[in-house]
Amino acid sequence: MEKLKVGVVGTGGWGKNHLRVFNEFGVLSCLCDIDPARAGQWAVKYGCKAFTDLDEMLSSEKLDAVTVCTPTSTHFSVASKTLKSRVNTFVEKPMTASSADGQRLVEIAKDSGVFLTVGFIERFNPAVVDAKKAVKEKLLGEPLLLEFHRENKWVGRITDVGIVADTSVHDIDTARWIFDEEPGVVFARVGNVLSETREDFAAITLGFREKKTAFIVSNWVTPKRLRQLTIVCTQGVISLDFITQEIRFDDAKGTTIPRRDVREPLAAEMEAFLDCLRNHRAPLVKPSDGLNNTIVAEAALASSSSGMPIYMKL
Repeated sequence: MEKLKVGVVGTGGWGKNHLRVFNEFGVLSCLCDIDPARAGQWAVKYGCKAFTDLDEMLSSEKLDAVTVCTPTSTHFSVASKTLKSRVNTFVEKPMTASSADGQRLVEIAKDSGVFLTVGFIERFNPAVVDAKKAVKEKLLGEPLLLEFHRENKWVGRITDVGIVADTSVHDIDTARWIFDEEPGVVFARVGNVLSETREDFAAITLGFREKKTAFIVSNWVTPKRLRQLTIVCTQGVISLDFITQEIRFDDAKGTTIPRRDVREPLAAEMEAFLDCLRNHRAPLVKPSDGLNNTIVAEAALASSSSGMPIYMKL
């Protein structure tokens, strides 16, 4: 089997983790970063080629895929170039800064003949995978309510989007995936206490068919890191911790906490990405998922601004 060649665009906060994982998988071919010092540092560490210009990288390297880990505001410009160069493209969440750009990117991907996917990593978290399976099999009856808490102290890294686009989208996607449908209504309240320009806390309610509901609480205010989900079903409750990957099932018979090995979600996500490349299979996260998550995030901000629920048909 011919060895895959993958490039990473953007090697800062999260991009450096892509470099590490692809290097471990033996597929890292090159990287691109506008900071020459940073690009050179990683090139030396991983023994790969480094570029500071994306066009140069795309014209000189024959790549099977790239991952885009640049700031959100640049996702469209970068990914549109890679797709037009007919390179399979993985874009970190959110797919684009606006749904208008997202729609354009979906169309470019369709015309390119290669695939576009988006980095919603929680779909590959073993605890979430188990929860999704339990819900699909109706282990504890029909799912009714999802309650997400994703909280952590602001560390000042993200400057181009607020908490809804950067953080809440994880749980928007997970809710859509677990319920396996699109929300029909969004109501939200957001605000800011640490930033003068971007929201840093949000409470979002998503309404699905048959009164199924997801409550999403996100903030960059509290000092304790929290990543939790509770799924209320007709015959019990599923609780999970995204960080420890522990999942528990509570019903009339008692509590069950399955034992399993912990696995890095990014490694699982990238392994699935490489498997799609090798076997020419469509990725789990479709371009429409990236677009619809952005539409829901925009609706949450619009709802908070207007004080009204936003009804939609995706």
